[in-house]
Amino acid sequence: MLKKRIIPCLDIKEGRTVKGIQFEDLRDAGDPVVLAKRYVDEGADELVFLDIWATQENRKTLVSLVKRIAQEINIPFTVGGGIKEAEDAAILLQAGADKISINSSAVKNPTLIDTLASRFGSQCVVVAIDTRNINAIDKVFIKGGKIETEWKTLKWAKEVEARGGGEILLTSMDADGTESGFALEITQRVSAAVNIPLIASGGAGKMEDFHTLFKQTKASAALAASIFHFNKIPIPKLKQFLNQQNIPVRWT
Repeated sequence: MLKKRIIPCLDIKEGRTVKGIQFEDLRDAGDPVVLAKRYVDEGADELVFLDIWATQENRKTLVSLVKRIAQEINIPFTVGGGIKEAEDAAILLQAGADKISINSSAVKNPTLIDTLASRFGSQCVVVAIDTRNINAIDKVFIKGGKIETEWKTLKWAKEVEARGGGEILLTSMDADGTESGFALEITQRVSAAVNIPLIASGGAGKMEDFHTLFKQTKASAALAASIFHFNKIPIPKLKQFLNQQNIPVRWT
């Protein structure tokens, strides 16, 4: 069985790591370079960097910050925010990213997924999906969760795979920052419907939440932010716990 991955996420605003609840009320969580180095030392499997304000401010991702972080880490590094065309992705990959993440731009222009997969390979293309349950329907949101789209989450996930997306980063806006547990129902539905890896995001609050996620869904990885940033759950302790629960993780 493939080992499950534990992935910290650096949500970036104005060069600082921030974290909110359900995409609102952001608070400072520290220097992203310092946090990145710490996560490598603690045994994180990968690192995700999302310039969450880039799309809303209609600008490019902070390339200089990406370079600084890439120079300090030796684990797979995914970068997203403000990527609208292949050249944007090329710049970030040259700056040290191993994968690029697209969200709003993919929904607005689905052929971007095809283009990136063709040019850089599907293994480099992560499509982030922000989902919220509206009147019992799981819908896709863009622009940092500000705009509801016509896409239903499950249908969009299948479209992502069909166009060559190599991985899905599924964030439950309902669970985000609540620390009340991952959104198991939508995560299981999406992870069972596609054949590409799925990273579950939103809601992690205790070690048991990760165990439940991996037991009840087909998620390949779990992403979290605040519980790692504020050291509520040290990654080594989490991996030791999961290992004891017979969840396959990279752990020594």
